[in-house]
Amino acid sequence: MIRTNTNYLQLSHRYLFAEIAQQVNAYKAEHPEANIIRLGIGDVTCPLPDAAIKAMHHAVDECADGKTFRGYGPEHGYDFLIDAIIAHDFAPRGIQLNREEVFISDGAKSDTGNIGDILSTDNIVGITDPVYPVYVDTNIMAGRTIKYIPCHADNGFTGDIPTEHLDIIYLCYPNNPTGAVITKEKLAEWVNYALREKALILYDSAYEAFISNDEIPHSIYEIEGAKECAIEFRSFSKTAGFTGIRCGYTIIPKELKGADGTEGTERGRWHESQRPLEPSPMQQVQWCQLHLSTWCRSHLHTRRAATGARHHSALHEERPTHPREPRFLGTHRLWRRTFPLHLGVHPRR
Repeated sequence: MIRTNTNYLQLSHRYLFAEIAQQVNAYKAEHPEANIIRLGIGDVTCPLPDAAIKAMHHAVDECADGKTFRGYGPEHGYDFLIDAIIAHDFAPRGIQLNREEVFISDGAKSDTGNIGDILSTDNIVGITDPVYPVYVDTNIMAGRTIKYIPCHADNGFTGDIPTEHLDIIYLCYPNNPTGAVITKEKLAEWVNYALREKALILYDSAYEAFISNDEIPHSIYEIEGAKECAIEFRSFSKTAGFTGIRCGYTIIPKELKGADGTEGTERGRWHESQRPLEPSPMQQVQWCQLHLSTWCRSHLHTRRAATGARHHSALHEERPTHPREPRFLGTHRLWRRTFPLHLGVHPRR
């Protein structure tokens, strides 16, 4: 008799973003004159930056020559990209890493979903609400107990530190979907909680490139003690606006140990089992973003400023200000509170 994973039956019957798209399309069909501000999932709106295009052409040319061709890459990613990540994303913030702590992958979504494979299903998981659905769905499929941490205007959309024990906590800042950022002081409270409870923080900083306030942390490792309790996930696709060209990475510090004191063995085996077939051209594109920062990131900053202005006009000038609408300093992503959103439940139920 073939046995199935009955935890799948606990999932919502419809993927949240698919349902949003269906309702938007239905409304648009009934109201073709409406100018709809889409706050669900969407495709990118600008072409790739010149730096990425040139890097792609260069990498493809390499693959056309037998002397420079690259096939399957190392299981942790190419050293040229790992070194650039350490030098440009962490060293300037006083964070010291080595190559064995950086794992290149096909994106933060894959890693935040797959990381649970090395974690016991007995762990109690704390997830901020509202939240990116992948955190919820992957833990439901594994059969873990989930405790929701409400995030609202009164706590700055950063959640209150729990009074109960949690084994794993998911944090995402700048946040998807609220756009909220977290201060160093509040992030330190979460780190101290994790150290005290011997818990693990899974920190998704895929949107860190959009932080414009120097007082807001880009990495959880800017907080003392975080290397002993946190794994951080990063995404290149948000930096240059090419979500379909998959590449990201995960940081797992050597100071982070399991309950039995193990560290490197499980970490390496997890990544090898999830080994991303991320082609060399894509990794070279990411290297270009990091290594040629003044050339490439200027495209991001220009687009970010223009996008922020358009969003501000759409949400603040064309409509009256909502009395419960939060104002976030540090990102250009905005969120309007219309109804409580619990991603484990249909929002209209």
